[in-house]
Amino acid sequence: MRFLIPVLVLLLAPFACLAERVEVRPGQGALARAIATARPGDELVLGEGTYAGPVQIDKPLTLTGPLARIAGPGEGSVITVTAPDVTISGVTITGAGARLSEFDSGIRLLKGAQGARVEGVTLIGNLIGIDVHGARGVTIRGNRIEGRNDLRVPERGPGIYVWNAPGLLVENNTITKGRDGVFITTSNEAVYRGNRFSDLRFAFHSMYANRIEVTDNISHGNDMGFAFMYSTQLTVERNLSEGDANHGFFMNFANKAELRQNEVRSGGEKCLFVYNSNHNLFDANRFAGCGIGVHFTAGSQGNVLTGNAFVGNRTQVKYVGTRWLEWSDGARGNYWSDQAGFDVNGDGLVDSPYRPNDSIDQLVWSQPAARLLMGTPAVQLIRWSQSRFPGLLPGGVIDSHPLVSPEGAGLPQGDPS
Repeated sequence: MRFLIPVLVLLLAPFACLAERVEVRPGQGALARAIATARPGDELVLGEGTYAGPVQIDKPLTLTGPLARIAGPGEGSVITVTAPDVTISGVTITGAGARLSEFDSGIRLLKGAQGARVEGVTLIGNLIGIDVHGARGVTIRGNRIEGRNDLRVPERGPGIYVWNAPGLLVENNTITKGRDGVFITTSNEAVYRGNRFSDLRFAFHSMYANRIEVTDNISHGNDMGFAFMYSTQLTVERNLSEGDANHGFFMNFANKAELRQNEVRSGGEKCLFVYNSNHNLFDANRFAGCGIGVHFTAGSQGNVLTGNAFVGNRTQVKYVGTRWLEWSDGARGNYWSDQAGFDVNGDGLVDSPYRPNDSIDQLVWSQPAARLLMGTPAVQLIRWSQSRFPGLLPGGVIDSHPLVSPEGAGLPQGDPS
């Protein structure tokens, strides 16, 4: 065996030497011609100027050029990659078509494009920025993707579309405009970290995506921040939703997820929405400035909420159900900015449990017209009675060990309320 490796090196050396750096200048058909005549492993360096697409890369090579612009004709995809170990870096890409059914994209990475790398690319005005369609082990890093807002929302495409692409790494990209920043359907085992999203419908949207990591991303000024649907075994940590209009974090049939040290700041309608999602851990998150801190519904079971801070939300919890839900883990609950309580023994816990809802809340949620009665003496008497005699409550959320301060929840310093 020790003789075999040197022999292989000698046999492969001539092929490695064939790869070279090829400078390409603008001209009619220049890019397509350069790709056709390139040898596997070549680096094509595009000079300043505009190059016509569409083109297909069907051999391993590197395509780069910080002053080069590759423009499609407004139909189809601009660059389609079908070969492994292709790198695209530095260029600007525009001019894809507008057919969602055909996945018209700035860059399409198809099944044969294993190990592709897209780094430092600017994609402007394409229906889909980058479509990872069956390619494995892909890296998408440090790109700027600006989609199309001149179309109706259902006609827009995502910045990055992902299907069946295990081993994917998406990091440090800036994505704006279009429908969703990242949209995943039926693709497992990937890492999405350090990305920034703005002016979108959803910043991050997963459907049938299992065993993925979503960390250190920022969603700012979108309709919704982070949406996880029909997905399981998720690691969601240190993400920020700031100024998103509807939901900061949205979970629909999302199971066995761990959400830690995420933050919703200056939120919109709901900081956190949990619908039919089970066996999830919510630990040390901060939910601030929303109409509803957390909306919990549809029979979600086995969830643990501990060490979270609910700060300055108009309604901290909306839960319509008859079961009692304990929202503390062991002797560690959550911080609630609207709880008036004392910590006589100085253990960092409020001495009385926190119950955010009563039967009047549930009546108003199911029958909105009942709001007209909120100021009547009868309603106030019912609320007073339930606060003094918790046994009268019909079920709901209880935090038996609420925290005295948000700092006790292990969250970042600074209270935006």
